[in-house]
Amino acid sequence: MSNQQLPKTINWGIIGLGNIAHKFASDVLTIKGAKLYAVASRNQEKADAFAAKHNAVTAFDSYDALVKDTNIDAVYIATPHALHKENTLLCLEHGIAVLCEKPFAMNYNEVAIMIAKAKTKNVLLMEALWTYFLPHYQYVLDALKNKMYGEVVKLEADFGFYRAFDDSHRLFNKALGGGSLLDIGIYPIFVALSTLGLPKQRKATATYFDNGVDATCNMVFEYDNDVKAYLISSLIEDTPTEAIFYCETGIIKINGMFHMPTTVTLIPENGTPETLDFGYNTIGYNYEAIHFNELLRQEKKESDVMTFAFSEQLIKTLDAIRKQINLSY
Repeated sequence: MSNQQLPKTINWGIIGLGNIAHKFASDVLTIKGAKLYAVASRNQEKADAFAAKHNAVTAFDSYDALVKDTNIDAVYIATPHALHKENTLLCLEHGIAVLCEKPFAMNYNEVAIMIAKAKTKNVLLMEALWTYFLPHYQYVLDALKNKMYGEVVKLEADFGFYRAFDDSHRLFNKALGGGSLLDIGIYPIFVALSTLGLPKQRKATATYFDNGVDATCNMVFEYDNDVKAYLISSLIEDTPTEAIFYCETGIIKINGMFHMPTTVTLIPENGTPETLDFGYNTIGYNYEAIHFNELLRQEKKESDVMTFAFSEQLIKTLDAIRKQINLSY
């Protein structure tokens, strides 16, 4: 990508064409001033089929071929966790802006290398934690900041679903960063960090599948004034997948599934509960993509929402929990 002013339309590329990439591609098609330009898989047939389904201009059978296409302004990386660093560095080396799916990488050291490369190359880089940009979540952040019901005294956030164990699936593959913590536990942790900040103390316990992949993780974050966040991730049972803020004079509840487009219920201490519907008509990935497009047009190199500092806090917290539960990759 040259330093000249970007055209009105942002040409997107996608690396890694699994389930989440299909969702992202569908939502890119809804954005004014954005085009799905190129997709890449290690399998040409898969790339061609994906391109045909989502109207991409071109399809490549290698990531190297995609990054050499000078028409591409931004790349969304949707490969397994363990490949995020490698794929991100490839794009940054070619001067292409990167929106990399969460978790940013496998550990803090990898994230630090990615951020350093983005700064050296002077190229935009952002972790794709889509929840941050969803209107219902922004509403809750504002409500908490403005102390709608006073201070938060307790947070409960869970994310769990049952999936039959299959060691051929990336979710259960330790080498690819599989397991409950990195894949879905990151969401309850994100809620705690984005609303309460870094805890004074963390406690965590986990259960494991026979192959060493974490099946569940239970965490407690402790803050000042005896405020606690109770966080759960699980691959062995369906949980409500809600985020509930218990405040001094009421409750703010993000209904299931809290991490994606959903409703928010306000429960005042002495009043009638009210559920807010945010009128979503997309899967929800368009919000982070629109934000990223604007950063590109404004020639920004870092998001003012999903900042490098926040991504570093998030991955350091994940590292600390992994150490506590003796989970290594």
